[in-house]
Amino acid sequence: MYNWTPEQETPLFEGSPSRRTFDRYNGNQVFFIITLLLERLGNSSIEQGREIELMIINKLPFASCSEHTVFNWLEKEMIAIG
Repeated sequence: MYNWTPEQETPLFEGSPSRRTFDRYNGNQVFFIITLLLERLGNSSIEQGREIELMIINKLPFASCSEHTVFNWLEKEMIAIG
């Protein structure tokens, strides 16, 4: 399902979501977005992380978009479902 890139000296995904194109099949990038969102929501449960992952897999409406767009959409969706 996901493509995983080997660890590098300088991590590809760190800091804040950027305008870099989001690839829903890049495991490192999906994990990066999920981790950031869990931190923002003040939750670190595996269940909530899986819920976010399922939203990316099944409901993400964008064909091509940035990490920033995906992060904002997920944040609104998670707040809406409480």
